[in-house]
Amino acid sequence: QVQLVESGGGLVQTGGSLRLSCAASGRTFSDYAMGWFRQAPGKERVFVAAISWSGGSTYYADSVKGRFTISRDNARNTVYLQMSSLKPEDTAVYYCAARKYSGSIYSPNAYANWGQGTQVTVSS
Repeated sequence: QVQLVESGGGLVQTGGSLRLSCAASGRTFSDYAMGWFRQAPGKERVFVAAISWSGGSTYYADSVKGRFTISRDNARNTVYLQMSSLKPEDTAVYYCAARKYSGSIYSPNAYANWGQGTQVTVSS
């Protein structure tokens, strides 16, 4: 069982940067691909980025490609999301999760063990 805790959110101006962290407890963190999702008020939770168990493969939503970078440190049981050139439309609660089920890596249905989320607000 993996428990996840996100941190690093905050308020930033347009064009700024933030780095989110997702710390995992449990000894099986490196067994899982990990994903970042976000949910804006009144909207569905949507895919942002994912990374394979080894870190060798990464996946991004078109809306963040070239601006966000996902990485992981299996020795520290942590996955990161480096966000740059932030826009007001990036404002959302950001969640990390472990991919435990079959299905598209882009679908929240393939993930479990969701963290509590961290708020990112980008002011214009």
